[in-house]
Amino acid sequence: MNRIFGKNKAKVTVPVPTLDDASAGIGGRVDKMDEKILSLDNELKRYKDKLKTTKSAAAKKNIQKRAMEVLKRKRMYEQQRDNMAGQQFNIDQAAFGIESAKSTVETVAAMKVANTELKRAVKNDLNLDDIDDLADDMADMMEDMNEINEGLARNFSTPEDIDEADLEAELDMLEDEIDEEDIVGDEAPSYLLDTNLPSQPTNALGDNINAEEPLANTLKS
Repeated sequence: MNRIFGKNKAKVTVPVPTLDDASAGIGGRVDKMDEKILSLDNELKRYKDKLKTTKSAAAKKNIQKRAMEVLKRKRMYEQQRDNMAGQQFNIDQAAFGIESAKSTVETVAAMKVANTELKRAVKNDLNLDDIDDLADDMADMMEDMNEINEGLARNFSTPEDIDEADLEAELDMLEDEIDEEDIVGDEAPSYLLDTNLPSQPTNALGDNINAEEPLANTLKS
C-alpha cells in the first residue's frame, strides 16, 4: 500500500510569528527603503548639477527625462516606506495593548491574593477588643512609670518634719547678722579715728614734713 499511495508526509509546523517579529521585519524593510531613497536623492543631485553646466538644449532635455524617472521611483519608495511605517506602528500599538492587558490581569490577580491574605490576617490575628485592652494596659504602665520616676526624683536629704516658722525665724536672724556686718565694714578703723595724732606728719625732731618736698630734703633734716 505504501508503494502505491506513498507514505503520509509529516506535517511541518510553521511557528507563528509574534508581533515583535513582525515589527522587526517591517522595520528592516523600512530601513532598506530609506537607503534606496537616499541613493535616489544623491542621483537627483548629480542631475541637478549637470543641468547647471550643460548648455545644449537636447542634452538638458535628456538629463531632465532621466531625473524625472528617478524622481518617480523615489516617490514610489517613499509611499511604500510610509505604508510599511504605518503597519509597524499598528503592530507596535497592538503589542503594547496586549502587554498592558497582561499586566492588568496580573495586577488584578495579585490584588485579589493580597485582599484574601489581608482578610485572613485581620480575622485571625487582629481583634479590636484586644487592641483596646492593649492600649489601656500601655496607658496604665506609663502612669505607673511616671509615679515611680517622681518617687525616685524626691530629695531624701531634706527632712519633711521641719517647721516653716522656725525656718523663717532663722532666716530673719541671718539677715540681721548680714546687716550688722555691712555696717561695721563701712566704719573706719579705730586707729584712724585717734584725735591725738598730729594733723601734719613730723620728723624725729618734731618738725612738720611737707608732702610736696622731695624725699631727699627730708633725709637731710
